Amino acid sequence: MRIKAGAGRSGGIAATAAALALSFLPAPAPAQDAPLSAIDWLSQSVATPPPPPAPPVAKEGVIPEDVAVSTLGATTIDSVGLLPPAVTGLPMTLWGTGRTADIVTRIAGEGTDSLPALRGLMMTILLAEARAPADAGKGGELLRARIDRLLDLGALDQARALLDVADASKDPELFRRSFDVDLLTGSEDEGCAQMVRAPGLAPTFPARIFCLARSGDWNAAALTLRTAQSLGFVTEEEDALLSRFLDPDLYEGEPPLPAPERTTPLTWRMFEAIGEPLPTATLPLAFAHAELRPSAGWKSQIEAAERLTRAGAVTPNQLLGLYTERKPAASGGVWDRVAAFQRFEAAFRSGDSDAIARIVPEIWQAMSEAELEVAFAELYGEELHRLNLSGEAGQIAFVAGLLSPSYERVAATRTPADAREGFLIGLAKGNVTGLSATDSMGRVIAPAFKGAAPSDELRQMLDEGRMGEAILSAIEKIERGVQGEVKDVTDGLALFRAVGLEGTARRTALELMLLERRG
Repeated sequence: MRIKAGAGRSGGIAATAAALALSFLPAPAPAQDAPLSAIDWLSQSVATPPPPPAPPVAKEGVIPEDVAVSTLGATTIDSVGLLPPAVTGLPMTLWGTGRTADIVTRIAGEGTDSLPALRGLMMTILLAEARAPADAGKGGELLRARIDRLLDLGALDQARALLDVADASKDPELFRRSFDVDLLTGSEDEGCAQMVRAPGLAPTFPARIFCLARSGDWNAAALTLRTAQSLGFVTEEEDALLSRFLDPDLYEGEPPLPAPERTTPLTWRMFEAIGEPLPTATLPLAFAHAELRPSAGWKSQIEAAERLTRAGAVTPNQLLGLYTERKPAASGGVWDRVAAFQRFEAAFRSGDSDAIARIVPEIWQAMSEAELEVAFAELYGEELHRLNLSGEAGQIAFVAGLLSPSYERVAATRTPADAREGFLIGLAKGNVTGLSATDSMGRVIAPAFKGAAPSDELRQMLDEGRMGEAILSAIEKIERGVQGEVKDVTDGLALFRAVGLEGTARRTALELMLLERRG
């Protein structure tokens, strides 16, 4: 159904106002012709200008494809980062002689990043300030790949910070990502205002209509939609959604719209506005941030925070705040986890060791089922270990301590009860000489802590100055180990140790031993 003439919230509109609404930025290309994004859920919010013509190619003396040329001392947008080498411990020459296309492929890999230590390392690489590869040019391909991976990881705050440093308003492809972050975090008014402020951005009709409505100019939005309809610049699906978004009363009593085949942050936001919110549980992780807004229900906020905490996209403290916000009014599922956490928190604050010992097994089981053991360990691991609990509670406190940032201090104060504990303590200290691994995972981990060198493949990358690619490859190898190909674990951990990522190597090894993340 198409929106009726004059439909809107405030009556008629002057022709001049309509013309301004339609022409405040250059006309967009048809939505269906917009280029596909590397992340298929990005909103087509702006029209990307055509690329400049390619320079002429000489017929003789052509430079081989694998040779990259750049101006000495030149900087590109791909060098932008938030964390300097002094913070990351990674060199400015992280990418060295690598080819941008190869690096982008590795960053966009399909690894699940199931271990928190690996997710943390990936996040560091994505945010690192490092000199761009020699063949980077000025297109920002590497920067976009880094931002896209952050979005995939649900790290919207980090992606926002990187976009701000890069000044997303100067590049349509970066702005698309910035606008979607705004939509998912409730800052869409700022994104809309930026569209108006930046003359180089050309909003597509759905984005233009959405922003006009958000600014309160419903009549201009309605007229813009009618123009888009007549020009064929909106699909039938977009037409139906935009029409209801502008005047939902016109469709009262009609059945809900079918869920879109491709949900973008813009369509998700408009479905929410018409009172037909789409569940985020089955959508990409970044959509979970929309459920953290105050307008969402408490249960939705908790479930979203759990997803994001598991992915390392938000801090455990944010989850703690939601868990303890109020008393659960129901039971089962997430409510049982909330109730157990609140009982533990009350016991922990009381300082009553007996009460803590009684509740520790229950809360650890609840956190393990939700794969939130490391988040719990970061909050309580070291303090629990200091209580010197005995029995099952003491064993859990030891494990939580090893999964916490204080793993070395915990290991230093523990007398091993058996060979397995001895091996874990050795890993935490970075030395397993003379210690025996007690399972198959331990047996592939041990060589990396007994001096094993990285494989020839990884060593060649290091010799060529491609440290960043070598680290990304090591992450992939260890992830394959999590999924069952354990032989690759030794190589990945050996690489970490060879390039000075000792803490990451130890935490990864401990997580491989202590967390059930396989298959």
